[in-house]
Amino acid sequence: MESLTINRKTINVLMFPWLAHGHISPYLELAKRLTHRNFTIHLCSTPANLSSIKHKIGKKFARSIRLVELHLPSLPNGTYLPPCYHTTNGLPPELMPKLKHAFDISKPEFSTILQSIKPDLLIYDFLQPWAPLIASQHKIPAVEFITSSSTMVAYMFHFFAERPVSEFPGHDTINFREYEYVHRDALLSSDERVRINAFEGVHRSNEIVLIKGFREIEGEYIDYLSQLLGKKIVPVGPLVQNPSHEHESSKIIDWLDEKGKCSTVYVSFGSEYFLEQEDLNELALGLELSNVNFIWIVRFPKGEKKVVLKEALPLGFLERVEKRGLVIEGWAPQAQILMHGNVGGFVSHCGCSSMMESMRFGVPIIAMPMHLDQPLNARLVEKIGVGVEVVRGSLGKLEKEEVAAVIRRVVVEGGGENVRENARRMSEKIRGKGDEEIDEVVQQLVKICNTKLVNGFH
Repeated sequence: MESLTINRKTINVLMFPWLAHGHISPYLELAKRLTHRNFTIHLCSTPANLSSIKHKIGKKFARSIRLVELHLPSLPNGTYLPPCYHTTNGLPPELMPKLKHAFDISKPEFSTILQSIKPDLLIYDFLQPWAPLIASQHKIPAVEFITSSSTMVAYMFHFFAERPVSEFPGHDTINFREYEYVHRDALLSSDERVRINAFEGVHRSNEIVLIKGFREIEGEYIDYLSQLLGKKIVPVGPLVQNPSHEHESSKIIDWLDEKGKCSTVYVSFGSEYFLEQEDLNELALGLELSNVNFIWIVRFPKGEKKVVLKEALPLGFLERVEKRGLVIEGWAPQAQILMHGNVGGFVSHCGCSSMMESMRFGVPIIAMPMHLDQPLNARLVEKIGVGVEVVRGSLGKLEKEEVAAVIRRVVVEGGGENVRENARRMSEKIRGKGDEEIDEVVQQLVKICNTKLVNGFH
């Protein structure tokens, strides 16, 4: 592996993820792996985000991963966004534009942070194409790290370049027509911002673009994306966190210990996506109809009006499923649950991190995608054979009979044997790989830093 040409033991990196748990979590996992290879990481985000990951750093990484607070300004019209809303976790959807605006106008604060830390390298996220420009002003090279799948990113660039779907790898096995029908309007409504972020942010990345994932599941899409962008795409691996054992005696794990092997489904849709009331009801009734044990993590947006869990669910649901269903509002130790031998399926929105965690622990996926990259991730899961998507009705709504049928197929019925076996084999493959992608990442980052140190940054 190439080493620094200057007598220096470590490379100092400032990481700057978007303000979502699904982004900051893989950035933190990449940071941990880089610290084992003589990197010191400064992880920059808002206090609301940093408070959620402090416990994941602990004494082991306290010296090599340093948290840097970014304080968002008030909006130009005087609108005040409270600090508790400086994160997408639980953010009411109507406040998302304000959060993005506040983040975009935090450039002066971010410039001050760069000037203070003087890192050797900036690793920035997809939604802030202005970050590498500020880094360039400070003579700091910058590399983009995209936390979405290569499949979604390639399709997005393909979509905005208006290329025919027939040119896209695997177009015959991934239902793009349905994806476009359901999600084209959403993409077009954010056309300008997505266009700016996608094209400008990627092209400002020095020499390479880092992306979450690995070649065994997305090799053709990684190569295709490299062709589209004219940049070397470097996968960083699945970046799945090592489960903490601090929750082993929790109520959830104690309850799960009493169930049979692979008898239970885990149900969770991440920290920023919320089911509409109609879908919430159909999912609840589908879980009841399936007769399968379940742990369901229910979340509601933050707001003045407190949602009462029991009132949000179908009348009498909690009483009817009391013996085989555990409904928890808020947070749960997801990795700890997925690695438990009594979990046999994951009802998931197919966010990239959840998808990778499920594959890492060999849990087949019951896919219920809702937004952005999730529908394509669900189709990727089906293509590689580790999950089955719940097909929605004609109006795009969940239907309890389909929910129940897919859960039973994946978890208990004979028709799901191939999916369960594929999930097990994928887990073995990922475990066998370890962090081999990180060696290539380190080599590329060192090369960029060497160019800066020896020849100066241009």
